[in-house]
Amino acid sequence: MASATALLSLSDRQGLDRLAASLRSRGFRLVATSGTAQAIRALGIECEDVEDLTGFPPLADGRVKTLHPKVFAGILARRSDSGHMAELEKFGIPAFSVVAVNLYPFEAAAANASTPEADVFEQIDIGGVTLVRAAAKNFVDVSVLSHPDQYDEFLAALERGGPSIEERRAWAGEAFALCEQYDNAIARFFDGPTTPGGELPRTLRVSIPRAMQLRYGENPWARAAFYVAREAAAFPEQLSGKTLSYNNLLDVDSCLRLLSPVEEPLGFPAEARSGRSVHAAIVKHTVPCGDAARDSAAQALAAALGADPISAFGGIVACDGRIDASAAQLLQSRFLEVVAAPGFDDDALAMLKSKKNLRILRFAPDLPAKLGRMPKVRSALGGILLEYPDPAAPPDEWRLVSERQPLTGEWRDMLFGFGAVRQVKSNAAVVVSDEVAIGVCGGQTNRVAAVELACKRAGDACKGAALATDGFFPFADGVEAAAAAGISAVIAPSGSIRDDEVIGAAKRLGISLVFASRRYFLH
Repeated sequence: MASATALLSLSDRQGLDRLAASLRSRGFRLVATSGTAQAIRALGIECEDVEDLTGFPPLADGRVKTLHPKVFAGILARRSDSGHMAELEKFGIPAFSVVAVNLYPFEAAAANASTPEADVFEQIDIGGVTLVRAAAKNFVDVSVLSHPDQYDEFLAALERGGPSIEERRAWAGEAFALCEQYDNAIARFFDGPTTPGGELPRTLRVSIPRAMQLRYGENPWARAAFYVAREAAAFPEQLSGKTLSYNNLLDVDSCLRLLSPVEEPLGFPAEARSGRSVHAAIVKHTVPCGDAARDSAAQALAAALGADPISAFGGIVACDGRIDASAAQLLQSRFLEVVAAPGFDDDALAMLKSKKNLRILRFAPDLPAKLGRMPKVRSALGGILLEYPDPAAPPDEWRLVSERQPLTGEWRDMLFGFGAVRQVKSNAAVVVSDEVAIGVCGGQTNRVAAVELACKRAGDACKGAALATDGFFPFADGVEAAAAAGISAVIAPSGSIRDDEVIGAAKRLGISLVFASRRYFLH
């Protein structure tokens, strides 16, 4: 180890003090790019500049520092090849056994809208990527450290005599994955905007790190893992309970999307806006089975749980208000898989943590709204489907097409129902009374069945309630079924060739019918 040499080029200098000190204490010769060398010497540790090795100062404003045979031959030479080693000796080239490199922060620069494009281009690393790839290629002889998180593992390996080839191979794999992600980020930048409303990429480049290994997939015989892109919204923090499962993650996503605010459509009366500040939702197998708005978390949860207590058993609960003791008492007495909220009072959290298996999640308050704006990616026929919400799409516009004017509360319930029906599988219908979903039905192959089943679930509470459907009525029978159950106001997208028949039925039956210009299918 006495003649071992390490090359360091670090823009992120977390852990540099420990790394450099440990290497020197074990007799390593340290060679570094100018900024890193200066930082090491400031720690009182001996270090050479790479330009002393190459005989060249940084060129082209620092664009060229390490791109030299005396650097790359020292990394790529095979130690088992006597010819390679003779060449290193002939030209006075050290054999680098450790290469620690960070790449320029291109992704951060590209994500900052205020960064001039020319400055973003300067964050495209050339030498760093080349160093990482070279060291990873020669992992049999070289340890490549591409992230500060790897230093502790590397230093522990040094303590026991040096890294194993399996460890070096693992670090090499992580280095190549980093290069792939880095190049994908650059290619996406050159592809043009990938934000909602921008051009969809010509090539879909996916390089997403694994966030967690799951016990199994949708069924116990499947293997599964969860991957999260760095640019994705912040993942909720788990405060207690069992590890999240594959199905838990799908349900949490559906539940948080239910909390996403629905955009107020054109034509909606301002006096009908809800003044309630807390929204609570319950999901079972990605299907909403509780949804309510009230003035406090306890009130919203009580209303959501009370709408369908049987279906709520074993469900996923999310609330966009802080959970206090009164709200926690409601939840503690029920069997639930997950409770998610933006915050918990200390006594409420202690109460919920007493249920050891209950998964408790804390999410950023803006996460539900962010989820509604993020891209959706799904697999189909061995390929990938990608969609973004399009901000260039015209806003939703509502128009009253019946003779009966909806009451203020009915307008409010129609908007609440339209927000809920977005997250119910098509064909879907939702019955709402006083901003509580009291009847939910989805996944039907015809719309009249969805209406009939949603009304059946709501029972007598249908009388005077509002109904929302995710797509248009192809026939008048859907409106007729709603009216027969006691529904007094209906919101549905327009677009059927029989819209006139549907309107005629609403007028004949004396119910309010509002047409929306936008539909919300969920497949």
